[in-house]
Amino acid sequence: MSKVLQKAREYESVHGGRIKDSERPAFHLTPYTGWMNDPNGFSMYDGKYHMFYQYYPYKSVWGPMHWGHAVSEDLLHWENLPAALAPDMNYDKDGCFSGSAATLPDGKQLLMYTGVNKETDENGDIRELQTQCLAVGDGKDYVKFDMNPVLTAENIPEGSSRTDFRDPKIIPAKDGYYCVVGSRPADGSGQILLYHSTDGFDWKFKSILVQNKNRFGKMWECPDFFELDGKWVLLTSPQDMLPEGFEYHNGNGTLCLIGSFDEESGTFTDEINQAVDYGIDYYAPQTVLTPDGRRIMIGWMQNWDACAIRDSEEPWAGQMSIPREISIKNGRLYQWPAREVLSLRRERVLHNDVAMSGRVVLPGISGRCADIILKIRPRDPEDVYHKFSMRFAENDDFHTTISFRPREGVLKVDRKFSGSRRAIIHQRRSLVEESRDGSISLRIILDRFSTEIFVNDGASVMTCATYTDPSVDGISFFTDGEAVVDVEKYTLA
Repeated sequence: MSKVLQKAREYESVHGGRIKDSERPAFHLTPYTGWMNDPNGFSMYDGKYHMFYQYYPYKSVWGPMHWGHAVSEDLLHWENLPAALAPDMNYDKDGCFSGSAATLPDGKQLLMYTGVNKETDENGDIRELQTQCLAVGDGKDYVKFDMNPVLTAENIPEGSSRTDFRDPKIIPAKDGYYCVVGSRPADGSGQILLYHSTDGFDWKFKSILVQNKNRFGKMWECPDFFELDGKWVLLTSPQDMLPEGFEYHNGNGTLCLIGSFDEESGTFTDEINQAVDYGIDYYAPQTVLTPDGRRIMIGWMQNWDACAIRDSEEPWAGQMSIPREISIKNGRLYQWPAREVLSLRRERVLHNDVAMSGRVVLPGISGRCADIILKIRPRDPEDVYHKFSMRFAENDDFHTTISFRPREGVLKVDRKFSGSRRAIIHQRRSLVEESRDGSISLRIILDRFSTEIFVNDGASVMTCATYTDPSVDGISFFTDGEAVVDVEKYTLA
């Protein structure tokens, strides 16, 4: 074990243990200590789910990237393991960036990641060189491959960037493995490259899987590629997006492309595009196939343009979303809380056919760890209400709001009164065309520091991190006009 990795493990064993469970989310993964971003190596190995992640243990800000590591049997309760990778070789001395994991035929676990090495060119400018590297281990300790890096500038199409070449995701192939990697061609846009290996160690370029051609942002990061419900799905996170109505927003976003894959030519043809998440905080999702055949997705529950919402002096920063079961319905990606979430439910409270006009507080409806199902409809279908809203994490000083305006078909999440002292992104809006008649269903998963809103049985999702003091647990409703609402609430524990 290198001195760099040993130092990180010693540091996290001391400082991670000082963070109380009550200071973390109840069922969302957070870093052992310090900083977390992209999920890495989300996989099933030796009977447990493994989640690695981009990690800087020494401070709650982005720094030279390590790989943090945690395991779980239910995707909700995570056991922290020692850091898996540290930037300790010449080819990755400036960071072990995002990647993935696979199980080798001999039972070992293979990690594939991007190594970053900064160099100074003839003009004195510093630039990053990104290459793809391997490590092999037993689920806890990993040894870097002697022949690293296994993919370099020699393995990319002519004109492609040596700096923007990252985030390998290994996927099964009939005769070994495929790997998709984010890349930037000469036009400054994004593309996804496809590689093949029969043994997981010797990798060959196969094809340009798909090109962005400046359609959706610029560089495409953190790709995932898999078959789902008879179609092929590419997930990626574009940088520098421009908004397209309510579908995509400025900055870094998440993109789902649904289409077909010609395995012989190694090309993907996208037919449908949509955002993965319409809220504020969701990026770089990865998926895993469960033993019972479900495709589960988890993303980093943060936004690069809003990281300042978490004070750098806090003992941890960054959290992962809940696991989401994904499927394709009506030509779209649908998401729903993984069925494992049901095991957390306690203390059911039900209010049916509640007539609402103005502000309403309901008995038994409060809390910061909750699963809340709302079914909202107009009292008079000929006179649709103007606005419905729910406030949570509410007291006299703070609240976060979910609101719906059926006549515009717009759902909004707004955390500007949540206690943040930073002028960052605090609200997002999503178009819900199918609910212009005023009928909408929402399933809202609250944890101490987040909300995830599943709209109309998972047709869309809005995710938002909130850091209001967990003791602030009020919930209220407001209607401009007249609505009838069913409220079903479970405490999650």
